[in-house]
Amino acid sequence: MKLLLVEDNEEFALWLSKALRTERFEVDCVYDGATAISRLEQSQYDLLLLDLRLPGMDGRNVLRSIRRRRNDMPVLVVTANASIDVKVDCLDIGADDYVGKPFEMRELVARIKALIRRHGRSSQSIVQCADLQFDLDMQQFRLGDRLLELTQREHRVLESLILRQGKTITKTHLVAQVFELGSEAGESAIETYIYRLRRKLSGAQARIITLRGIGYVLKDGAGPT
Repeated sequence: MKLLLVEDNEEFALWLSKALRTERFEVDCVYDGATAISRLEQSQYDLLLLDLRLPGMDGRNVLRSIRRRRNDMPVLVVTANASIDVKVDCLDIGADDYVGKPFEMRELVARIKALIRRHGRSSQSIVQCADLQFDLDMQQFRLGDRLLELTQREHRVLESLILRQGKTITKTHLVAQVFELGSEAGESAIETYIYRLRRKLSGAQARIITLRGIGYVLKDGAGPT
């Protein structure tokens, strides 16, 4: 799962990024609101961790900007200002949850996973499409009783598809989800990973369907590929 952390305290941001990576999250970090908006326009993330006190554009204005663009990605506000008025204001603007500093790392991780599950329309730690299962906590895929052996990028592609199963995912979205910002990789690389995933899902009821000129969708049942 790919997170964007927006935090102006570089020392704290470094510590939090490292802690989240040990929990198997991929984390990009920026230190001001304007850069956060720019990064969100160029790459795709599963969740935004947003501080409120930022230089230039503050966190609430970042949040307003995101929602005006009809970006419905989960946003978890993380800030030292834990007043009820600020919490209510953030939730009214469009935040999905709020954690005050200092916090327990276990609680933060649990809230992140809960929001991503909710966004993927699943309240469980296991997300399932036909005979394919994804364990959000363990970050593992199983096909029936068999553990799927995936490369890191194959995992990212399949994770994006299963968390949004039944919905079309464009190649552009997958490129942004799988590759680092500035990478020269293009849509042909995504086609290669889809090909490899289909081979590993051979015989499965869960199918990756191609929508010509648009992208892919993960569905239950047989159909054209």
